[in-house]
Amino acid sequence: MSDYAKGLEGVVANESALSKVEGQEGRLSYLGYSIDDLVEHTSFEEVTHLLHRGKLPNAAELEAFQQELRNDRDLPAGVIDFLKSAPVDANPMDVLRTAVSMLGLYDKRAKVGEPDQESNRKVALSLVAKTPTIVAYYHRARQGLDLPPVRTDLSEAGHFLYLISGEEPGAAATKTLDVAYILHADHGMNASTFSARVTIATLSDFYSAMTSAIGTLKGPLHGGANEGVIKMLQKIGSLEKVDAFVEDCLANKKKIMGIGHRVYKVLDPRAPHLQKMAVQLTKELGETKWIAMSERIAELMRERKGLNANVDFYSATVYYSLGIPTDLFTPIFAISRMAGWTAQVLEQLEDSRLYRPLTKYVGPETLSPVPPIEER
Repeated sequence: MSDYAKGLEGVVANESALSKVEGQEGRLSYLGYSIDDLVEHTSFEEVTHLLHRGKLPNAAELEAFQQELRNDRDLPAGVIDFLKSAPVDANPMDVLRTAVSMLGLYDKRAKVGEPDQESNRKVALSLVAKTPTIVAYYHRARQGLDLPPVRTDLSEAGHFLYLISGEEPGAAATKTLDVAYILHADHGMNASTFSARVTIATLSDFYSAMTSAIGTLKGPLHGGANEGVIKMLQKIGSLEKVDAFVEDCLANKKKIMGIGHRVYKVLDPRAPHLQKMAVQLTKELGETKWIAMSERIAELMRERKGLNANVDFYSATVYYSLGIPTDLFTPIFAISRMAGWTAQVLEQLEDSRLYRPLTKYVGPETLSPVPPIEER
């Protein structure tokens, strides 16, 4: 048995009231509210208020909160210029990471040192509001399309869909994306949340912490997994080829994207909501191929390995059905998780301690003299 926790697995590094991830039971809650109830009865804006303010808003509080978000969607001219000039073949996560970092150049509230929590709460909300604009504007800019002026009469989900398409979205599409936003808003001490907390614990600025989080989410073992799912489905090609593909993966110990979860030992509680949305969407669009393939893969993996599909498995089909390009899947994850990252950073600053874990040294135990360069 190892005398250290590789990857910090099982190590409790802090305490948080924001999200409770119960891996053995397959449950997820935000501040004492089940994700199932939140999806059924609230919007992403209400969940963001819950994470940022510690309570679900009443009608007046929600209206004020929504307006504050909607009034902060515009980007500085310098950031827009960058989005227009960025390489058209750039990874959108790289563009997002750079643009969020640039936002800090234009925000005098982005200070290093002792935290001003009142200012930080405004910065946090500004980041939630601006992140969708960055993603949508780059997507349009790389196609040579105009950048629609931001609007203040649409929800967060509806506004993003409007910005990327230039057209007002339907209620079903808006609701679907809103549910996806809620499900991805926060998830305990995951890798990107940890990196954001580590950065802010040095008393660096808010934008640096979010830049760290975005860079961490970019990795295929974290946020990039949902891109891998749709690429896998495209590679398989049709429902008739699913069984042979799964058998080949199992025989050759190849990873099947979107199956299994590091924390959940049973069904990921977020997956059924997106599975339901994926089924509804594909029926409405008359394109059921992708969800049928997904369902067959999930069925085989449950039977053969006792593994369940995770949230990425179905979010890929949902986003693809909404007409969202594959390379925007992870940026959309970042849009929704910005609510949680910013809440986690605000919480960290309330009672912060610098993260400074130890490492197990496995190098030479005896010191060697440095030989002259000609003898090396």
